[in-house]
Amino acid sequence: MTAVCEMCVQQFNNRYNIHRPETVESLFYMYRLTKDPIYRTWGWNIFQAFEKHTKLAEGYASVSDVLLPRHTDKMETFYLAETLKYLYLLFGDDFNVLHLNDYVFNTEAHPLPVYNS
Repeated sequence: MTAVCEMCVQQFNNRYNIHRPETVESLFYMYRLTKDPIYRTWGWNIFQAFEKHTKLAEGYASVSDVLLPRHTDKMETFYLAETLKYLYLLFGDDFNVLHLNDYVFNTEAHPLPVYNS
């Protein structure tokens, strides 16, 4: 870990990772809007980190302390329902997978059709 990252972790005392979807969701929207491949690169890095640091035989455990690391004894449901869904959409074909002119996502990452009146 770099000194900057360690400083941020210590400053905010945020040493856990529960696979929250918001960062990957943001990367998905930014990629779709800009087509800048950096967002896919960052998403891939996040996915690889989840695979390396949180994958267990039983599933994907949350991490209670990223500096040690310590796993919790649970996997949040939103990891499967939202985080992995946004990763799938980030790497999916823009034209065949939920076009943003036709769908909007609710807070649980469920696609809802847009109706124009």
